[in-house]
Amino acid sequence: MAEQSNSRTGPAVLERPSVRGGKFLTFHLDREEYGLEILKVQEIIGLMPITRVPRTPNFIRGVINLRGKVIPVLDLRLKFGMERQADTERTCIIVVQINAPGGPVVMGLLVDEVSEVLNIVGDQIEPPPSFGCDVHTEFITGIGKVGNRSVMVIDCDLLLTTKEVADSNQAVVESQDED
Repeated sequence: MAEQSNSRTGPAVLERPSVRGGKFLTFHLDREEYGLEILKVQEIIGLMPITRVPRTPNFIRGVINLRGKVIPVLDLRLKFGMERQADTERTCIIVVQINAPGGPVVMGLLVDEVSEVLNIVGDQIEPPPSFGCDVHTEFITGIGKVGNRSVMVIDCDLLLTTKEVADSNQAVVESQDED
């Protein structure tokens, strides 16, 4: 049996909190379906001009001006290690608010297409499989089984590391300095 430890250096078993059921906004990246807790979603907008900001990680596509507020946009394909794809008429931005270490952060998530809102009950959500120590999937909190579909349930708050949140905030600051 695997040993558990509270120290940061000892052996540990990754224990993820169980995912409660509820309503999830589903979207696609390539042929995979993902779900975000609907309460994290502020709005869904069509693709609009995105201003690239130099010296940011490749998955930060840039920033947008959404009704006078500059927000960073993450390309989830690149964040998840997928190949970049040309934007289509179905490409859209899901605007979410995450709870970051420095406080709430509003950001856009660029996805191939938004699908629907699904109600997934708790017993339909299984823990994600473990892939080993070099695969970072902390943001996948469960796999929802709906009919013959599998929906990877994402926790927005775990999408970015503290450094990545700082990088996205820096992108916003740098874009405002250019004005």
